[in-house]
Amino acid sequence: MILLTGFEPFGGDATNPSIVAARQAAGELNAAGQPATAVELPCVFATAPEALRQALQTHQPELVICTGLNARASAITLERAALNVIDARIPDNAGDQPIDVPVVAGGPAAYFSTLPIKRTLAGLLAAGLSAQVSQSAGTYACNQVFYTLMHELAGRGVRGGFVHVPPTGAGGADPGQLASALVLVAREALDPAADVSLGAGSIA
Repeated sequence: MILLTGFEPFGGDATNPSIVAARQAAGELNAAGQPATAVELPCVFATAPEALRQALQTHQPELVICTGLNARASAITLERAALNVIDARIPDNAGDQPIDVPVVAGGPAAYFSTLPIKRTLAGLLAAGLSAQVSQSAGTYACNQVFYTLMHELAGRGVRGGFVHVPPTGAGGADPGQLASALVLVAREALDPAADVSLGAGSIA
């Protein structure tokens, strides 16, 4: 079972491209014979981690790909690291705005994605899809979910990671392409082959 997650609408938006893409990708994977499901997470610091843990318990996945919207991105973004800090620039959907608090008290400073992000980047680019690697998922709800995921999966032998999607709609990304990108991410992650070395670093 592949578990994909996305977030509920946020900031007054009617939809969130992350959960739309996750649901469509799950449908495409199921149609191809690969069991998959998509779960919507609340954009609420107090409840998102438990919602994710419940999804992990319910579905017992062999692979987890969490997604979220990056309103400033123009490409599918494969996240490398989750930081053990919440420093919310704006309030969540419940009006909460935690600042300088850990995701998990006493947890490691950071976790790396266990997805083959460089091999996946190469696959996305070869498929004609806009993609990039980001070194950190930020300090908002996406990072909280990413860190929680990796903390829960530590030692389980289950691959997991986080993907940011760009906005859709006028001037934005095509929703179908975002779903196709997530399907490719899942297929690359199911391949047990080692990751590749491919330049995708940054100076800042």
